[in-house]
Amino acid sequence: MNHRPSASASRSGAASRRFDAVPLLDLSRQYRTIADQVLAAIERVCASQRFILGEQVEALEREITAFTGAAASAACASGTDALGLALLTLGVRPGDVIITSPFSFFASASAIARVAARPVFVDIDPATFNLDPRQVQAKLRAQGAFRCKAILPVHLYGQCADMDTLRQVAQEFEILVVEDAAQAIGATWNNARAGSMGVAAAFSFYPSKNLSAYGDAGLVTTSQEEMARHIRQLRNHGSAQRYHHDELGWNSRMDEIQAAVLRVKLAYLSKWNERRQEHAASYDRLLAAAGLVSGQATSPLRLPYRHARAGHVFHQYVIRASRRDELRSFMAERRIESEVYYPVPLHLQPSFSYLGYAAGDLPQAEQAAGEVLALPMFAELTAEEQARVVETIAEFYS
Repeated sequence: MNHRPSASASRSGAASRRFDAVPLLDLSRQYRTIADQVLAAIERVCASQRFILGEQVEALEREITAFTGAAASAACASGTDALGLALLTLGVRPGDVIITSPFSFFASASAIARVAARPVFVDIDPATFNLDPRQVQAKLRAQGAFRCKAILPVHLYGQCADMDTLRQVAQEFEILVVEDAAQAIGATWNNARAGSMGVAAAFSFYPSKNLSAYGDAGLVTTSQEEMARHIRQLRNHGSAQRYHHDELGWNSRMDEIQAAVLRVKLAYLSKWNERRQEHAASYDRLLAAAGLVSGQATSPLRLPYRHARAGHVFHQYVIRASRRDELRSFMAERRIESEVYYPVPLHLQPSFSYLGYAAGDLPQAEQAAGEVLALPMFAELTAEEQARVVETIAEFYS
């Protein structure tokens, strides 16, 4: 390919042209399709004057349990709390080791530290960005399980981790599997849905998620009804009976309004996820037709591998890009939004310096952090917007 014009020339050219914006996510489009139902659901909550842990939360728990195929669910205030509450309920104690991915949102590891356990990071599979089961197994064999309590795989970007192999590793070392499914509601592995494959799983309903609240909210699914009961106690200051506290718990109660909104949206989730899958296929075709992902070493972009056993729901559509930061600036000049998930691997975050990791320790995660770029992705994205995204990327590399 030819070299593109200089940065100064491209900026001056871009400044002289008007570009329609392409958002990374536009929730207003979704809202317009369900506004009447959402407002009616909120009105019912307001009329009831029951705002926390009422019948809407209980109904949402039942519906998410049925949707995921888990045995039980317990709603809480955030995805971060869902992870922490799951670990506490499983008996994680100070000093216990939890193996997880270094390439994820901060909460995947901060929730471990929050319950005084120790995050141990194992590198990712560079093809999928998910935790590499072979390296997990090697780590455990080399260190004799070193008081490891659980493996916490992250279903990153909406694609499940290799749950077959991870569960085999967990069985070999007699440890637990807790899914971080914050980005993966509706995703599958061998037709089993995220949230049903470990002893517990944590979901986030943060506004950017595939199933999103109008504020913060989270939920734990579990294979054990007793565990769900315990989480319901912990989320409410350790209280099963009002003003009687059997243990020290948290204030992590879900609002009724959030539950009501989520129940409306849950009915549309499968359709919205299908639209995301269609958009991903369109991106694949457009990028290939533009010669950007030919598979040759000279190709400027690479696409992550989608495992045949994984039903990907594309919380994000992510590419690996050479000169990633320059490309992102070029797109921004043309009013196309993008994002880097995530620019600093967790083992190199200052708050985890006490763990003793250094640059170079987990090279696949570090390389991914320098190359990944998320393109606009949401159910209501138009074909014209996708075409302009790819045309702009092709222009940059031309």
